[in-house]
Amino acid sequence: MTAVTANDVSLSWYEASARQRIDALVDAGSFSEFIGPELREISPHLSIFDLPEQFDDGIVIGRGRLDGAPVLVAAQEGRFMGGAFGEVHGAKLTGLLRAARALKQDLVILFDTGGVRLQEANAGELAIAEIMRAVIEARREGVNVVGLIGGRAGCYGGGSLIAGTCSKLIISEQGRLSVSGPEVIETNKGIEEFDSRDRALVWRTMGGKHRYLIGGADTFVDDEALAFREAAITALKVGTRCDVTVLEAEQARLERRLQRFGEAEDAVEIWQALGIDDPTDVPALPTGAFLRAATNRENADDAR
Repeated sequence: MTAVTANDVSLSWYEASARQRIDALVDAGSFSEFIGPELREISPHLSIFDLPEQFDDGIVIGRGRLDGAPVLVAAQEGRFMGGAFGEVHGAKLTGLLRAARALKQDLVILFDTGGVRLQEANAGELAIAEIMRAVIEARREGVNVVGLIGGRAGCYGGGSLIAGTCSKLIISEQGRLSVSGPEVIETNKGIEEFDSRDRALVWRTMGGKHRYLIGGADTFVDDEALAFREAAITALKVGTRCDVTVLEAEQARLERRLQRFGEAEDAVEIWQALGIDDPTDVPALPTGAFLRAATNRENADDAR
């Protein structure tokens, strides 16, 4: 396969693999992988269920340079078990975050996950907790941890919890971000509560435009590798804090959001409350027009 570089502006982030996204994100030729496929650090659990294994266990980690600056990178492979977290998958990300803290080096996480593997439920849940702790510990040492969301699997379950602890989140229209996925909500609450087959409803509720409008993501970009790269460079240049003041601001922001929009039955009602003139047109708006319409979005600048 021909190597993809940051100059390949036509590369779709949604369609790309984890390795293609890394190649397009970092400076050409700068990426060095840790614990690569040649070491065959595979899940010890999947064979028990007669499930296929992958030599990198669905996550690629390593070091590169972004606009000349050193950066650590982790990219989930949504094509392998939906990018779900298991024991090895989680341990690789936890270790990278601990390295980021020790080295005082910024880290970018390329999310593409449906959550925790059911076959490794306990190990996966423990991994999520360890990763969240490692993110906070790194941030408290002044490390920026930036999340990019725009892959096929979205960012669900434990992945969304990790995303919520990041310094900044960058999302595309194709990105989806939610604690519970559409099928999970439908299974537990019924189709009357949420029809997972209604793709327009899924994207209105969990998609990148809505998450950006309500302050769940900080930057909205096109589905292009170069757009994600440029947004990541900008995000890493903004110093962030992680202390009691920031956490209190985040809690207050979430409380305001619940009070303001808690009774809304559809995202369109929220968009209308945000002052968008034609809220039903939001899903069809190209990026430029959408960002112009989103001037009154919920702001998270003092929080997270």
